[in-house]
Amino acid sequence: MTLIDVLGNGTRLAILRELSREPMYVSELADTIGMDGKTAVHHLSTLEDADLISYYHQGNRKYYQLDRRIELRIAPPPERTFVLQADTPDRADTPDTED
Repeated sequence: MTLIDVLGNGTRLAILRELSREPMYVSELADTIGMDGKTAVHHLSTLEDADLISYYHQGNRKYYQLDRRIELRIAPPPERTFVLQADTPDRADTPDTED
């Protein structure tokens, strides 16, 4: 599945938006977005397979967190620019410099 396919779903975009704020566990995320747990797990699995999110355990809860910076820029004509990029946090936070 391509990045466009993964991000072409409104529910997955809503999940990423919430995870960009803070890590969340499944039922908390499902309640916030307004879906059932089974649907949330399906979308989380898709995002995990795309290497956009990961999880960790805290107590008996499984928390999901955003692993990449995702940038979507669309510009109107005449530029007609469409850029969709996902970087790892280390790469995204490192400024491009030349010596």
